[in-house]
Amino acid sequence: MTNDQWVAMAAGIIGGGMRVGVPFLFVSLGECLTEKSGRINLGLEGVLVFSAMAAFGGAYLTGSPWLGVLLGALVGAMLAALHGVLCSLPGVNDIATGIALMMLGTGLAFYLGKPLIQPQAPQIPAIPLGWWSDSPVVRAALDINALLPIGLLVAVVLWWAFANTRLGLLVRLAGDSANAARALGYPVNGTRIAATTLGGFIAGLGGASLSLFYPGSWNEGISSGQGLIAVALVIFARWSPLRCVGAAFLFGAAGALGPALQSIGVGWGYHLFNTVPYVLTLAILVVSCKPGSAAKGSPGELSMTR
Repeated sequence: MTNDQWVAMAAGIIGGGMRVGVPFLFVSLGECLTEKSGRINLGLEGVLVFSAMAAFGGAYLTGSPWLGVLLGALVGAMLAALHGVLCSLPGVNDIATGIALMMLGTGLAFYLGKPLIQPQAPQIPAIPLGWWSDSPVVRAALDINALLPIGLLVAVVLWWAFANTRLGLLVRLAGDSANAARALGYPVNGTRIAATTLGGFIAGLGGASLSLFYPGSWNEGISSGQGLIAVALVIFARWSPLRCVGAAFLFGAAGALGPALQSIGVGWGYHLFNTVPYVLTLAILVVSCKPGSAAKGSPGELSMTR
């Protein structure tokens, strides 16, 4: 390959990592917050898809992509709040409820979103990081989602809040030892419902990114399992919001590998390269989830040894 092709491929992978990684970032941050409180939300796939549909519909009807983003986040919070309330009931299992929520969210999105498959909605503006290059391929590859700085800010705020605030300590305490939290007089169920709801709001921003930036349309296959992959991504990041940033970029770059190669004329193995994020997910789960032991950094209430 020529130097220009190498530069174009590198820009495609880096830019694609930031572009494709934005939904991973928001969903993993939402799940990180939820799991820090001692609850798992496997329904984030449904949250992601339903939020993507709602954001697209909101932007289409109002003409404002930012109102669409807000609507997507609110819808994500509503679905997650339903999960949090149901899981607080006696005898209700987080995993089973999450699977039901995933089916509910995707089913509602597919049913309500049928009229939105053909129309075009206004898109979230891009931040041009490729202004320095004369290559249109490089400039296009480095057009970055305007939601990315918000995601980075959310990661920093969560990291700081977990370490330095009373609310962050309460979330961690509820996740590490519900009995200790109750003994100190803190409402464990209320804390988990609030954390799950806010986690759904954050994940809803990822859904809005899917339909209003990349790929920038609404269709029934828009998510490709990113909500479920994010659960593995949180394990990979060891429940750290800052490490979720690096993990999201890694998964985004893995997803962008195929298109980056195709952009420079490498067509062989295109579909094989598209499977890289799923292979990474499987590898993380195999390495991290060993029988009889808890992953390092795992909240105590999620430990398989309890």
